[in-house]
Amino acid sequence: MKPFTTLTSGLIPLPINDMDTDQIIPARYLKVTDKAGLAEGLFAGWRYLPNGQVNPDFTLNQVVYQGCQFLLAGNNFGCGSSREHAPWALVEWGIRTVISTSFADIFQNNALKNGLLPVIVNPETHGALIQQTARETVVQVTIDLAAQQLLLPGGEVVSFPIDAFNKICLLEGIDSLGYLIKQDAYIADFERQRLPFG
Repeated sequence: MKPFTTLTSGLIPLPINDMDTDQIIPARYLKVTDKAGLAEGLFAGWRYLPNGQVNPDFTLNQVVYQGCQFLLAGNNFGCGSSREHAPWALVEWGIRTVISTSFADIFQNNALKNGLLPVIVNPETHGALIQQTARETVVQVTIDLAAQQLLLPGGEVVSFPIDAFNKICLLEGIDSLGYLIKQDAYIADFERQRLPFG
């Protein structure tokens, strides 16, 4: 995984409440165990027209949002089934952060394990960002993960929660197994010092 330290990006507005994981990536894309190529299925029900052509009106297809890495979502993002393919598809498309007022627990855990940072903000901040993205083409914000802060366009700073373990993993660009492997010397030292059985 790529380390997440401080990142500035434009917001991709998609303020749809109660978006479930089937809307994030439909079930027909779940036949694979490899993450490569899953970006094609991200929001497929909206990104493509019934004839298979790209829907030019859908946010992610608009030229102005190409390269943006922060998704401004609605409330209760990632509800529904527990499919890990949802954060896989978001990350494969290039999204590093989803900003919302709330996330489904399983989605949030899956996101953190796969290098996707879920940022929870209060309803006032969330509403102000949605209004600003409706007025302006691209709204840029900065996320400082070490400080757990979101820097808004007007200079206001908003804090967001994250547990210490997942914060370390994201900052270092490692998953749970990678963290455990980094402790190998400590584990070996403990094994050498502990008393034998018997």
